[in-house]
Amino acid sequence: MRKLLTFLFLLLSCFTFAQHNNHHVHQRAIEFPDIPSYHTMICDFHIHTVFSDGSVWPNIRIQEALRDSVDAVSMTEHLEYQPHRADIAHPDRNRSYEVAEQAARPYDLIVVNGAEITRSLPPGHSNAIFIKDANKLMIEDSVEVFREANRQGAFTFWNHPNWIAQQRDGIAKLTPMHRYLIKEGLLHGIEVINDVTYSGEALQIALDHDLTIMATSDIHGLVDWQYNIPEGGHRPVTLVFAKEKTADGIKEGLMNRRTVGWFNNTLVGREDVLLPLIDACLTVVKTQYQGISAVLDLTIENNSDVEFILANQSDYSFHANTDIVIIHPNTTTTLQVKTLEQVKDLSLKFKVLNAVSAPKTHPDIVIPIQIFDE
Repeated sequence: MRKLLTFLFLLLSCFTFAQHNNHHVHQRAIEFPDIPSYHTMICDFHIHTVFSDGSVWPNIRIQEALRDSVDAVSMTEHLEYQPHRADIAHPDRNRSYEVAEQAARPYDLIVVNGAEITRSLPPGHSNAIFIKDANKLMIEDSVEVFREANRQGAFTFWNHPNWIAQQRDGIAKLTPMHRYLIKEGLLHGIEVINDVTYSGEALQIALDHDLTIMATSDIHGLVDWQYNIPEGGHRPVTLVFAKEKTADGIKEGLMNRRTVGWFNNTLVGREDVLLPLIDACLTVVKTQYQGISAVLDLTIENNSDVEFILANQSDYSFHANTDIVIIHPNTTTTLQVKTLEQVKDLSLKFKVLNAVSAPKTHPDIVIPIQIFDE
C-alpha cells in the first residue's frame, strides 16, 4: 500500500509539474491570421534585461513572450549604457542573447541576436538585429558602427525618434546623418510605435523614405505591468509577413517592408499589407433576412485580437446601430442591415477607424455579401 501511495504521489507531482511548466504557453496569445502568400509572424525586437538597464533576467523575457505567443524576439541591450555594470560585469555583449536563446530552445520561439547602439542625437538610439557579434559594434564612430552592422547582415532601425529626451517637442525629424544612413542603405526601419507612444511624423518618414514600419515594447520592467495585460491590454508588436516561419523569413519580410504595427488596439501599416490583413481577419459567416422583412442579419467572424471600430461609408443603414459599428475580437458579431428590399447580394463599405495607413488617414474596406436562401 505504501509503495502504491508513493507511486501515486510521484505521478501526481509529475502531472502538476508538467501543468505548471506548460501553463504559460499560449495563455493569453496574441492572435492574428495569415494573409495570402505569407505567414503572419508576431515579433518584438526591442527588449531589455539586467544586461543593460532592464529589471529582469533574459529567461523571464522568454517566459513573457511564450505567454503572449510571440513568434520572435531580440534582447537589444544598450552597448554603451551599462548601469548594472558593478553587479553584472559582462565583457561579452552577446551574453544576454545566449541566455535567452538557451531558455527558448524547448519552445517554438525564435530568438535573434541584437543590440542597441546608444548615441546622442544624431543618430540617437538604433537597434541592429540579426547580427553575428555584438562586441564588434563597440565602435566610437557613429557611422562606422552602422557599417559594421551592415557587414554582419543586420537589419537596423531608428528607435523612438519622438523621444522627448532627445526631441523636446516629441516630433520625429530626419537629420542629415539619418539621410546619409538611409541613402547608403545602412538604416532600414524606424519605430513608429515605441512602448506607449505613437509618432505620425515617424510614419510619414517611413512612407517618404521607404523605411520599414516598426512597433516595439522597448520593455524594461514587467510586460504585464506596463501594458495591463491581466486587464485585457497587450504589448506593442510588429506583425511581419514572412514567406516562411524562420528567422531568415522574418528578416526578408522586414527588409521588404511587409510589416504592420499593433498598438493599443490600433493597426498601423502600408495599405498593401494592412488591407489584406484586415480582410483576413473579417469573414462573413451567415446571412439571413428576418422573415419577410428587408432587415438582413449579417454575421461577421473576427479571428483576430482587434476590436474593429468601423464607420459606415455605404448607402445602407443599420437597424440596431448608428453609423459606428464595433466588431468584437475572436468571436462573431451580428449586424442588422436595412436593405430596403430583399436582395441576393450587396456590398458594405467601412472606414476602419482604428487602422492607420498614413498620418490622420484611415483605410476603407469593402465587404461583399452574398445572401443565400435557407
